[in-house]
Amino acid sequence: MPRTALALFLLAASSVAAHATEKPVWRLDSVIATAVRGGVQVQVKGAVRSGGWSHARLKLSHSDAHSIVLEFLAQPPAANTLVIQGLIPVSAQVTVKGGPGVTSVRVEGDANTVTAQILR
Repeated sequence: MPRTALALFLLAASSVAAHATEKPVWRLDSVIATAVRGGVQVQVKGAVRSGGWSHARLKLSHSDAHSIVLEFLAQPPAANTLVIQGLIPVSAQVTVKGGPGVTSVRVEGDANTVTAQILR
């Protein structure tokens, strides 16, 4: 039993640490937002400046009656990691709640921001 508790504690601690080190993805290339039952499905493609990035995800920043704003985040490689230098593609997808009045989704990256109209 103590081993299981320790494993769960370490897993939870690493999860918190992982989110703490997230940084915005460097560049956004495309955003597709599609209305689905009860919300909006958002698919994003972009690029980071080197290899070694992981766990790309979309995080809800805020929303209002007409728009949803997401951040495109990923975990950068550790400082002492040897990685390839160059533009490396990354992608993420998420479904967020959105009412019938929501008409657009804005996704923010490090170098740019892309707004897409929701396809119905």
